[in-house]
Amino acid sequence: MRENLNHAYSHIDTDNQHLQQSWQQQLQSAFSNVQDLCDYLELAITDLPFSLSAQQQFAFKVPLSFAACMEKGNANDPLLRQVLPIVDETKTIPGFSLDPVGDLAAKAVTGVIHKYQGRALLINTGSCAINCRYCFRRHFPYSDWQLSKLQEQQALDYLSSDPNLHEVILSGGDPLLLNDARLSTLLTKLATLPQLKRIRLHSRLPIVLPARITESLLTSLKHSGKTTTLVVHCNHANELNPRVFNACQQLRQHGIHLLNQSVLLKGVNDNVQDLAQLSERLFDFGIQPYYLHILDKTAGTAHFDVNESDALALMQALKTLLPGYLVPKLVKEVAGDKAKQVLA
Repeated sequence: MRENLNHAYSHIDTDNQHLQQSWQQQLQSAFSNVQDLCDYLELAITDLPFSLSAQQQFAFKVPLSFAACMEKGNANDPLLRQVLPIVDETKTIPGFSLDPVGDLAAKAVTGVIHKYQGRALLINTGSCAINCRYCFRRHFPYSDWQLSKLQEQQALDYLSSDPNLHEVILSGGDPLLLNDARLSTLLTKLATLPQLKRIRLHSRLPIVLPARITESLLTSLKHSGKTTTLVVHCNHANELNPRVFNACQQLRQHGIHLLNQSVLLKGVNDNVQDLAQLSERLFDFGIQPYYLHILDKTAGTAHFDVNESDALALMQALKTLLPGYLVPKLVKEVAGDKAKQVLA
């Protein structure tokens, strides 16, 4: 397996000195200028539908470890499409809103979104390692959700007060951008909640910045005191490289359950071959395909939208190619519903 991975990605021209840096250094030196990324990919920015206005509305950020998985010279690369600010983002499209999944209406206290019985979501950061252009929280008012020590305690008190709360989900932003000390302290506090059975983290970092999976982080997750699941976010098989493989192996060796959720994205993974390859490669990496999301209708993302009838047809075709355990559930989230809707 490891030899196949190294062979498959032997074309990646990556700055090895950069990838030997700490994850914090890699994050700090991520591409923040589209021209710099174009230079790296040997593309002319004039050949792309780049929009400075779109970039100003939602900042551009791409770690080198993710950019290295893109095909140089390919203006239609599916990974590039996920991060490139384009003019379509600036269009106002009916039905696409700032809060399509009703996060703000589900605010329990500052830092806590409580939509579904038995589980609640705790937001501790608004930062991500990569800014995906389809993000359903690209308009989320994170500045209003910054937790002071008092507010964090109030959030923990709220979670503690619900005897039916069996799972806390750490999200954001990306919870793995918390430093090891802060994350470890938070996990220790959550472990004191007697009714809590599971802690779930949703993170893109194992995919886009695998250097984040350090020994210190692994120790914190392993000794969280609760069953710990990490839901990674990968949309295309090309995102999975040897560094990601090594990070996932370390997580599994430390007892962390790995699931994946993807978003069905036009021009990225909206064909059965790419979806099948993604599921196969995820499983090779020890990650269980879990959810394939219909796009949340967030303002600025309509160009990624795949209609439900086409999505259902794709799922039917996918079921003919893969065993059932490799087929993710096709789901969508509707604001105010008590659970995600499973479409297929």
